[in-house]
Amino acid sequence: MSSSTVVEGVLERITYANEETGYTVARVDTGRGGGELLTVVGSLLGAQVGESLRMTGRWGSHPSYGRQFTVENYTTVLPATVQGIRRYLGSGLIKGIGPVTADRIVEHFGLATLEVIEEDPGRLIAVPGLGPKRTARIAAAWEEQKAIKEVMVFLQSVEVSTSLAVRIYKKYGDAAISVVKNRPYRLAADVWGIGFLTADRIAQAVGIPRDSPERVKAGLAYALSQASDQGHCYLPEERLISDAVKLLQVDTGLVIDCLGELAAQPEEAGGVVREAVPDPEQPEGRVTAVYLLPFHRAELSLAGQLRRLLRGPEDRLAAFGSVDWAAALAWLAARTGAALAPEQEQAVRLALTERVAVLTGGPGCGKSFTVRSVVELARAKRARVLLAAPTGRAAKRLAELTGAEAKTVHRLLELKPGGDAAFDRDRPLEADLVVVDEASMLDLLLANKLVKAVPPGAHLLLVGDVDQLPSVGAGEVLRDLLSADSPVPAVRLTRIFRQAQQSGVVTNAHRINAGVPPLTQGLADFFLFVEDDAEEAGKLAVDVAARRVPARFGLDPRRDVQVLTPMHRGPAGAGVLNGLLQQSITPARPGLPEKRFGGRVFRVGDKVTQIRNNYERGANGVFNGTVGVVTGLDLDEQRLTVRTDEDEEVGYDFGELDELAHAYAVTIHRSQGSEYPCVVIPVTTSAWMMLQRNLLYTAVTRAKRLVVLVGSRRALGQAVRSVSAGRRHTALDARLAGLIPRRDRP
Repeated sequence: MSSSTVVEGVLERITYANEETGYTVARVDTGRGGGELLTVVGSLLGAQVGESLRMTGRWGSHPSYGRQFTVENYTTVLPATVQGIRRYLGSGLIKGIGPVTADRIVEHFGLATLEVIEEDPGRLIAVPGLGPKRTARIAAAWEEQKAIKEVMVFLQSVEVSTSLAVRIYKKYGDAAISVVKNRPYRLAADVWGIGFLTADRIAQAVGIPRDSPERVKAGLAYALSQASDQGHCYLPEERLISDAVKLLQVDTGLVIDCLGELAAQPEEAGGVVREAVPDPEQPEGRVTAVYLLPFHRAELSLAGQLRRLLRGPEDRLAAFGSVDWAAALAWLAARTGAALAPEQEQAVRLALTERVAVLTGGPGCGKSFTVRSVVELARAKRARVLLAAPTGRAAKRLAELTGAEAKTVHRLLELKPGGDAAFDRDRPLEADLVVVDEASMLDLLLANKLVKAVPPGAHLLLVGDVDQLPSVGAGEVLRDLLSADSPVPAVRLTRIFRQAQQSGVVTNAHRINAGVPPLTQGLADFFLFVEDDAEEAGKLAVDVAARRVPARFGLDPRRDVQVLTPMHRGPAGAGVLNGLLQQSITPARPGLPEKRFGGRVFRVGDKVTQIRNNYERGANGVFNGTVGVVTGLDLDEQRLTVRTDEDEEVGYDFGELDELAHAYAVTIHRSQGSEYPCVVIPVTTSAWMMLQRNLLYTAVTRAKRLVVLVGSRRALGQAVRSVSAGRRHTALDARLAGLIPRRDRP
């Protein structure tokens, strides 16, 4: 095995950098003459183009790229030549200095440039085009860059990526190194993008023992937060203990002791609540549920608020208690031009006479017309009606349907930085009737915020298709409200209207939901392209979405066609397909700015989606699943701008681009609440474990006009046959039914 060698050189360019792992491929000028550049690979976290690097590592050879140097660690020296300084400043290191500004500054100060920025940045004002504001910003950015560099050099030893190092610095400032050394598990709770596993690696590197109670408690909190990411509101205690033992590789007794300590102080950071709840597996049995505190509070609160609405003495739509329904429905039929079917009529009466009601049903069963009818009648009595949906697209559709303004739930509640709502129990919404569409998407935390804000006596109508996938966030709120023992009145629409029966999309959605294979021949709006090989199916799906469908049906491939995949990974997964679709729809062009980040390239015109809730961004936060188009890329300011589907311009610093992913192809889970003229769905055996009936049903019901399946008949058959295994761990249904002893309000 070769021994370590030291190589010095100037970093000329970075050819590839993975922001998550820090793995970098770069070209370095070692000054040997002849203009030859050396390829170096390894962790070059935070190194900037133009810097002089002193690298320790080993020589090796790559079968395709020849001789290269693998870096084990490095130190940086500021560049010492005018050319090096120009390249260093022009690399995007400091916000406010791009290549043009770098040229001007270096022209003015030459070799003294970095000394001026470091020691006397006020002199920058002498450079043409730099005013006092910009000069001050450059000075501040230089100071921040120095401080981040110090954190990065420290974090380099524990292999934390550049983007995470920047986040850690922004969270803790000058205390960053101290927190990382002394309280590394805080990172998992405080810094988005650092999970327990990364924090654990840092902790091991700074010498925290594996059996430290701090480590075990952090591991328990991580296991519960992982469960909430999979939709569970709690975990049964036995399962949590076994998950934690497996994760932490420590003694079971230690895990039990630490869990007891967490439960003894539920209000502390990472605290948990233990409570006996009905065992869903055994009718008379009980199981000890362990909740993270926010989920327990929300479940308790939501059940209490729903009971309060149902049983309260006030009724803001009391007039409907004594209305002449025959006359009211005749007036409605004259106004809308169509009479209601009996079950629709029942739903309308329920919504206007009960304080909380649920309306569910599949496509083509008249949910939309029923909602419109409820709103028309309420308005006729001068009721104040508020309309909302979990996503921007669903809110737009609701507004088109009713002819009234509809907002996302987040905007309706005016969520503020930190996630608190401007409207809540103490300051309720001004409404007599609140209608929420696509309610299958409401997770426990959002449903709780919403119901808290409904004023006493107002009516709440939740509308959604309970057979679709449950919410991305934890809970199964709509399903729990429709459970057998629920006190919430509900109507399920089952009759498919004649007009909808002509649609292959609607017909096949109902066939899939009933466990019957869809018809794939002889329909004008539903097709199957058979391709058994998963990789070829992925390529075919791209060709169908980017070229064939737009050519035959006159649809815009970016706006009107959406590829929906069962999973993110794999040859026909969203990750691979996004790369291929971007090449087809928004290829690289000379003069088109682009930003490479973590293995992705962002360009103006890209279709993108937000992949985390961020309450600090935009007017009322930007939420997981929000879709938009990149409208601006400023390389000097290191800022990318997205216009969301709510028509809001939202800015992202380049260091924050791990909040965005491309959205030419999205997973079916991410498509909830959205509708597209056409959906293209790869159904391949490579996604075998994900092929389930409610997944395929949800994908098909996203299409307004056209569905194209691409893949194998075997995979399609598996999806239709497989009923989703197991319910989520939630006790909202039991709380609503009074099966859990009531506690004081938390």
